[in-house]
Order: sequence, then structure tokens, then C-alpha cells
Amino acid sequence: MKQTISSALFLLLLLSAGHVPAQDLGTDGVETRLQAEDMAVVARGEEVYNLHCATCHGAMLEGQPDWRQRDAEGYLPAPPHDETGHTWHHRDDLLFEITKYGASVVIRDENYKTRMPAYKGVIVDTDIVAVLSYIKSRWPEQEREYQELLNGNDPNVFRPVQPKKESSLIEKLFNRD
Repeated sequence: MKQTISSALFLLLLLSAGHVPAQDLGTDGVETRLQAEDMAVVARGEEVYNLHCATCHGAMLEGQPDWRQRDAEGYLPAPPHDETGHTWHHRDDLLFEITKYGASVVIRDENYKTRMPAYKGVIVDTDIVAVLSYIKSRWPEQEREYQELLNGNDPNVFRPVQPKKESSLIEKLFNRD
């Protein structure tokens, strides 16, 4: 019974979140995927996270207190990146773009107030992917599954492999495929 209620709530959450198609290539036209299953990438991500992110987001990904309430200057405190936050509510590519380009660029609002800097030119792309992969690797299974659905990675959906176009003998002879 508990599993059924939990599954129903999960489905309701998924339907209410609004699925973003995987072909949406965001700000930079490139779809970036995280590598939370690659332990070498995750280990590098932990190093970079501790150097650049832990001061605000916490050594245990816990974020700052009252992270949902703007302060007197109109800024939101750094959110947690664990399951208590909202990081797992977003696609890999969006997380990468917010980190690299900054939230104001991604949401196209130059007046958006944030203390988080854009890391373009500060942290190389592979290290941004590593940091986000480290964060993702720390989420519980249910949050990771939900986030993978947002990425368009539903293991219950059949995706046939497109067959290669057969070349004619003339195309093969003249190398025109």
C-alpha cells in the first residue's frame, strides 16, 4: 500500500512538473549529460566542488538556511544540492548551463539577483560536468530516477534503433553514401 501511494505521488509530481523534450538544446545549442555513474568523474567533481562550491552550498550539499527566502538585499541564499533542494528537479543540460553561463543568461533576465557567479572561463566544461555529476551521484535513487525522466531517459519507453541507410552498389563504388 505504501509503495502504491509513493508511486502515485511520484507520478503526480512528474506530470505536474512538465516534461521538457530532450531535443531542447537550451542556451548554447549543445545538450550536456552528466556522468554520475563514472566514479573517476565523480571523484574529480568532489574535488572541484570542495574548492569552488562548498563554501556556499555546504560540504554536505546542505545549502544555506532559509534558502527559499530572499534576504534584505533581494538575494536567495545558496540552495541545497541534496534531495532536500530542487537541483534534481532540473535536466542535466539546464544545470550545466546555469553553472556555466549564470542563471540570468539562461532565464534571459539580466535583472535576476543571484550571488552565484557564472563559471564560464573559471571552471572548464569537463569540471563543471564533474561537479554536477558528483552532486547527482549523492541523490537517493528516487530523485535520480525522476531527474532521468526529465532528461528523457525513461527505461520503460521503447526507443527503436534507426537502421542505417542501405547504400546502392553505385554509391559504394563511388563512395557517395
